Amino acid sequence: MIPYGRHSISDDDIEAVVKTLKSDWLTTGPRVEQFEEVLELLVGAPCVSVSSGTAALHCAYAAIDLQQGDEVITPPITFIATQATAAMFGAKIVFADVQPDTANIDPQAVEAAITPRTKAIVAVDYAGHPADLDELKAIANKYKVYLIEDSAHSIGSKYRNSPVGSIADITTFSFFPTKNMTTAEGGALASIHPELLLKAKRFARQGLIRNPEGFMIKNEGSWHQEVHEFGLNYRLPDVLCALGISQLSRLSAFKEKRSKIFSVYSDLLESVPGIVLPIKRSYVDPIWHLYSVRVGAQVRRAIFEAMQAKGIKVQVNYMPAYWHPVFDKSSYPRGLCRISEEIYSQQISLPIHDQLSIEDQEFIVKSLSELLYNLKVQ
Repeated sequence: MIPYGRHSISDDDIEAVVKTLKSDWLTTGPRVEQFEEVLELLVGAPCVSVSSGTAALHCAYAAIDLQQGDEVITPPITFIATQATAAMFGAKIVFADVQPDTANIDPQAVEAAITPRTKAIVAVDYAGHPADLDELKAIANKYKVYLIEDSAHSIGSKYRNSPVGSIADITTFSFFPTKNMTTAEGGALASIHPELLLKAKRFARQGLIRNPEGFMIKNEGSWHQEVHEFGLNYRLPDVLCALGISQLSRLSAFKEKRSKIFSVYSDLLESVPGIVLPIKRSYVDPIWHLYSVRVGAQVRRAIFEAMQAKGIKVQVNYMPAYWHPVFDKSSYPRGLCRISEEIYSQQISLPIHDQLSIEDQEFIVKSLSELLYNLKVQ
């Protein structure tokens, strides 16, 4: 069996976790601050660690004071957390279609969707390829709205030589085991605006204020802490931050490995008919989270099931978010975002992870090529 994604845990990772387990801190201690400092060096902006990528998005929306009736523009091609965490604040989700080659949100579609109630634009770096951030930032500045970058796929990527995390108003990351690095479960936010990061951190720490300078109640003892706005417990514990610190030291190696896998797939598949391969824009340096191909919509399901039967754990990423039953069909009808729906009907993600061998890739490509040929002949 060839897994679709797989975490890579080294002896150094294990040693870092065990050392922390034997320390005086398991939850919020020195490893949290150290992890956030190392993240800042990588992404080019101060960071706050949280318990998941979903938590990071929830905190990002809290930081911009998202309110009932505000509008958030998102692409349909993303995991549902991008929309769900905004909807929890009562925001209206507005879908803007994606570019046909990158599956990233189309800036022209974004500008067409702007209204006086727009609060934020959310760009998702699909497969690890950064969205067109210059164009999106210009739109955000023009209409005085926030730009949030959902970089669950792209920690370690660069856009025009700037690291992902240093460009948008807020950037969110995920460290789930199938991602480019892992803390088992976990996520983080980065922001170029200190006041937004402070709001996000406070929301992720249950709204607690411990600095006496911020107290409204002035006559309590040294034990005192207070809450001015409700928050949630989204802390990432020391033991998982220890794993994250160790994983970050290997991120450049992970990136190199994934780049080689991407190149091998592209070389082996470039002459195979009936398939559309992923592209890379000249001004980005991605860390590839997915190797996403497109086949004929009429054969996609048959190919998916046949590859699974061969022990090749392919995946589909993602169904247009507004197709989920949680969205009202009258407000979000089929056909709303034509390109996104077409991509979904054709998309398959091939396995990509640190332990994938050349032999695995050759077997995957041979199996896929044979299926495409046989289905075409039939």
